Amino acid sequence: NFIGLLTLLYAGTTWKTLDKCFCFKYSKKNTRLVFIFIVKMLKQLSISAGNLFNKGTSETLRNEITTKKVSIHLPKHLKPANDSQFGHYLAGLIDGDGHFSSKQQLIIAFHSLDIQLAYYIKKQIGYGIVRKIKDKNAILFIIANSKGIERVITLINNKFRTTSKYNQIINNIFAHPRFKEFSKTITLGLNSNNNLNNHWLAGFSDADASFQIKILNRDKKIEVRLNYQIDQKKEYLLSLIKDNLGGNISYRKSQDTYYYGSTSFGSAKKVINYFDNYHLLSSKYISYLKWRKAYLIIQENKHLTESGLSQIKTSSLSEEY
Repeated sequence: NFIGLLTLLYAGTTWKTLDKCFCFKYSKKNTRLVFIFIVKMLKQLSISAGNLFNKGTSETLRNEITTKKVSIHLPKHLKPANDSQFGHYLAGLIDGDGHFSSKQQLIIAFHSLDIQLAYYIKKQIGYGIVRKIKDKNAILFIIANSKGIERVITLINNKFRTTSKYNQIINNIFAHPRFKEFSKTITLGLNSNNNLNNHWLAGFSDADASFQIKILNRDKKIEVRLNYQIDQKKEYLLSLIKDNLGGNISYRKSQDTYYYGSTSFGSAKKVINYFDNYHLLSSKYISYLKWRKAYLIIQENKHLTESGLSQIKTSSLSEEY
């Protein structure tokens, strides 16, 4: 009954309605006394009543009684430990920014800041070249060697998720005479599993995701939003991410593009739980660390202080609206 009363109070239910709702028929005075008692119980559990009901705080803080906080300690940054883990990461990277061309090549595009990642991919596969694009902040990792292409397909088989890459392998690789024998040895398949308990999303995010901190000034109230965003032409991968992390999917008509956003504090926590276990390998890892630090500030309600908000505002990820 206490929990039910607390829920109704938080929803803005009037005292008159509460008197009718509860079978033990509190008087208006007694109902308020019960509310005070509940708040005292919450304080004993180290939960601030102000945090629980302040509309400026996050949904996760309101649910803090059952939610473990994100640790201030960062896990050691690790790369995939074996071919299986690396295969999931590579599959995500190719799903995001890779292409099996009609010239029987695999091409993966990187920002110039991520040249070390390109060389890491080359080392793990054992084939390929890294080439800088003239007058652009971009580099290409290219595999043309048949054995290299075969190794990549073996690594990502049953791990990649996009039908476009599946069709590229079938039409541009397996249809070519020099891959005829190899195509007989492998049953090509997409990963249709709905969970993300592997490195796929880390690879996909290194290709296509961004971490944003949005500071909104509304009616003299400041709201901080942590947004992990991915844009795609098709919706189905974003739906998979939403099903695992929460958040929302929207459509941008002017660009004919769908975009996923973590939007809520609760979704942000799930994003952190994922990336603390399956690490980003590109320069986006630095952006993630700044984003995670902002989360920790909000988690402790320090964003409600001048110094805490200042720390968030000075982040290179922050934008004010």
